[in-house]
Amino acid sequence: MAERDLYDVLGVSRDATQDDIRKAYRRLAREHHPDVNQDPEADRRFKEINLAYQTLSDPARRRQYDLFGGEGISPDVFGFGDLGDIVEAFFGGSPFGRARTRRRTRTARGSDVRVTLPLTFEEAVFGATKEVPVRALRLCDRCQGTGAEPGTFSSRCSACGGSGEVSDVRRSVFGTVMTSRTCPTCEGTGEEVASPCATCRGDGRLAGEHTVVVEVPAGVADGMELRMEGAAEDGRGGGRPGDLYLALAVDPHPVFERQGQDLVGVLEIPVLAAITGAEFEVDTLDGTAGVSVPPGTRAGTVLRVKDAGVPHLGRRGRGDLVLHVDLDVPRRLPREERRLIEDLADQRGERGRLRGRLRPR
Repeated sequence: MAERDLYDVLGVSRDATQDDIRKAYRRLAREHHPDVNQDPEADRRFKEINLAYQTLSDPARRRQYDLFGGEGISPDVFGFGDLGDIVEAFFGGSPFGRARTRRRTRTARGSDVRVTLPLTFEEAVFGATKEVPVRALRLCDRCQGTGAEPGTFSSRCSACGGSGEVSDVRRSVFGTVMTSRTCPTCEGTGEEVASPCATCRGDGRLAGEHTVVVEVPAGVADGMELRMEGAAEDGRGGGRPGDLYLALAVDPHPVFERQGQDLVGVLEIPVLAAITGAEFEVDTLDGTAGVSVPPGTRAGTVLRVKDAGVPHLGRRGRGDLVLHVDLDVPRRLPREERRLIEDLADQRGERGRLRGRLRPR
């Protein structure tokens, strides 16, 4: 695990671009490489710089580091051994030490794909099976991903002899200088496709659309992201396929609001039912449920229907249905009903000019 913040090691900010990270590493690696810096601390410092670059230059490792810090990052992972490696990595050739041949491979992991998955409120609560169309590169049916016409095969590159590199020799005031660069014919793979597939033109993949069946678990919420490993773009040359990321967009419910695992709503009851108490049937996402309103219930009273809320994601149990009581006060009454209520108000001394009682909220 890294002891120092890796951004501080390279001297860049947390929103630094990949180009900023590369430039900072190149400068520091040249300065602190043990082959050119005789300081006893140079070796330790160089390893620390290497660790920072290996982590922050990889988007997946950088994302993991930003989320979890240095946990799981091994200080034993170093990308370069000598100064020649560094120069070779950035400039394509090394004037220091031995020459190196680094063949690329046609194998490459497929890209990840992100799509938005709309869900109804009920689908998010109870889960659902959804079919999601995904546009991505898929293996060519004609060549099965090889990039070569059926019945033909790739062969050693005629331009570089299979090394993946071509050398240029030029003379200067310092003598003969030899530099190496990636072979433009085979793109550094060392292999040449003499008869490219007529359908995919040698790439091995074609843009297309496929359908992915998604099992949405019960209890998901708006804004969550589901990951389906290997369900996105096919890899090149047999590489691992990319992952599919599903951003969930849940429609609001016309009655209920979700608060964590609880569903919250308003239960409107008649004034006399609040005074005398009553039993009510209310609609829930599962059907109907009985709610008991005790006598003397006031507006704002909170009633609960146990286990009528949202299932806990990945474990047993559910939240509750939380009902906030509101009183339904009629604006107009038949004359007979109004007279009865006025008589009751007279008996209780609750008509005419009254003194209001204030209390803390």
